Amino acid sequence: MTLSVTTDEVRVAQIGRYQVVTRPPRSDLVSLVEIAAQVADVPMATINLITDTEQHQIATAGFAASVCAREDSMCNVVFQGGVPVIVPDASQDDRFRDNPFVTGVIGDVRFYATHPLRTPEGTLIGTLCVFDTVVRSLSDAQEAALVHLADRVVDLLELELRTRELSTTVEDLRDTQAELERSNEVLAAFAGQVAHDLRNPLSAVTMSLSLIAEESEEEGGDTFLIDRATSGAQRMQDLIDDLLSFARLGGELSRVPVDLAAVLGDVREDLATALAGATVEVGDLPVVTGDPVQLRAVLQNLIANAAKFVRAGQPAHIEIDSTRLGDHWRVEVCDRGPGIPADQQERVFQPLARVSTEVEGSGIGLATCRRIVEAHGGRIGLNDAAYGGTCAWFELPA
Repeated sequence: MTLSVTTDEVRVAQIGRYQVVTRPPRSDLVSLVEIAAQVADVPMATINLITDTEQHQIATAGFAASVCAREDSMCNVVFQGGVPVIVPDASQDDRFRDNPFVTGVIGDVRFYATHPLRTPEGTLIGTLCVFDTVVRSLSDAQEAALVHLADRVVDLLELELRTRELSTTVEDLRDTQAELERSNEVLAAFAGQVAHDLRNPLSAVTMSLSLIAEESEEEGGDTFLIDRATSGAQRMQDLIDDLLSFARLGGELSRVPVDLAAVLGDVREDLATALAGATVEVGDLPVVTGDPVQLRAVLQNLIANAAKFVRAGQPAHIEIDSTRLGDHWRVEVCDRGPGIPADQQERVFQPLARVSTEVEGSGIGLATCRRIVEAHGGRIGLNDAAYGGTCAWFELPA
């Protein structure tokens, strides 16, 4: 008894997911039962779904659909066996002779054939049923065709269910993306406002420290603590500048052809001091559509990082190249530095995230790069380089 109750609960839950019991008959299911009636050469056919208490005719051919008590259902007697049942004359069959669909109370069924409907998970939910008021039989070809049609009933139910689930997932993803974009805009606005509000008082602090340092030098005093404070103030100023860049870049874009090779030339001039003594190998770089100022910021950040993170006692070795990947260009900036652990390669794109405190930086640069690249419809990430360093890459639409 417990097994029967559990089976009914599973069946009812599955039928509920298909959402056909309380809705008007679907045209695709009606067409299928009409084909079943033609194949069997009978006037009537139906798709029955059987819950714990009722039989629901969700699509019919040759008569109007209805709902009956489960105990009155002919299909309820046999469908849980999971095999087709064909009865030439139900009035002569002990299982059906007293059924109201046979005795005339509800119908006058004589020929009766039912084929179980089984979900992909193996749950029996009902039947595809064909019948007539006269005695008849089916050929082997007709029986085989009805088995295939019963499978197609479940296929149609599953297709609509998966389409509905996919639509819900897509809608959820759109809502999540919209919320993420809104959160990013709020974060950018907040970063910009905080940076702006901090700039003026920090400038006053820096100026005051400078005046104190001058007075102390004139008096022959020790300026060690003042120098430390000034250095800290400068680091704070750099952080504020990076926050302003994060807030500003990646928002409104100008979209023009951008020659990344020419942009790289400008970047190398700007980073001449940082790249002093470094080996820089450059392959062919493409022309893409985007904002030249913002794409320059991406290249400058990635190359500056490659120049900054080196192995002790070794000069920087940087390789810059590109590859066409279908409808995208992939640009890589690879170094031979200490590398970044695999479990940290995503975290470093978060604002203020840093892998090492031994190298100066604010932890804003890669977050700004991601903001810019994603605004261009691309993506960015890190991989291990061939010589143990890091390959920073970004992809942009071709």
